[in-house]
Amino acid sequence: MLSEILLLACKELIDDAKLGCADLVFKDICLEILAKAKQVLTHEQFEELAFYAAERMKEKMMHNNPGKKVKIQ
Repeated sequence: MLSEILLLACKELIDDAKLGCADLVFKDICLEILAKAKQVLTHEQFEELAFYAAERMKEKMMHNNPGKKVKIQ
């Protein structure tokens, strides 16, 4: 239960950073969140959060660079 709350909080932090940060700062914040989250989330939750962060990074890059293809593998 607590880890679900932490997962949700991490997602909210990523969303807040996406709205208020430049690309480079946003990426750095995402990496910081992921590094800390790895210590408290289950493996499955961490994988979910990593995918979530990658999708938000992709969205932000596409929004800030319209017409440029962004490929994340």
